[in-house]
Amino acid sequence: MQQFTVPQFIDVEDKILGPITTRQFLIMIGAVLFAAAVYKLTYFSTFLAIVIPELIISAIFAFYKVDEMPFHYFVLNFIQTNKSPKTRVWNNSFGKDNVENSDAIENVKVEVINDDRTRTSSRLNELALMVDTQGVYKGEKDDETKISLHNKKI
Repeated sequence: MQQFTVPQFIDVEDKILGPITTRQFLIMIGAVLFAAAVYKLTYFSTFLAIVIPELIISAIFAFYKVDEMPFHYFVLNFIQTNKSPKTRVWNNSFGKDNVENSDAIENVKVEVINDDRTRTSSRLNELALMVDTQGVYKGEKDDETKISLHNKKI
């Protein structure tokens, strides 16, 4: 069998100038080029008013990390979180009309083991199946396999 070396530390960025990574270097080069263009096109006071905040923002994007994550990832995650809806609504489009073979769903057996954790899990699976099929699946018929939530302390 042929042997391959497995890459290590794939999440570490390549360093090009001392501790400066390629991403940081490119961000700062872009900021300096923008500053040079503004210097050539505007008066000095306007140049200072535009370039000082721009260099600060560029330095933040290049060097600042939030929870060991680059700042631009933090900003992208922040925007994505704010764009998504605050409430989640369950759209159960799988109903009785979509069930082609309701006999197959009624014959589904839920395995119950005497372990407390699996009992709760299997009961949750059974309840989820009842909700997903909108009542077509009625649940287990045996009283021995039914789990009484009244006896459990939650």
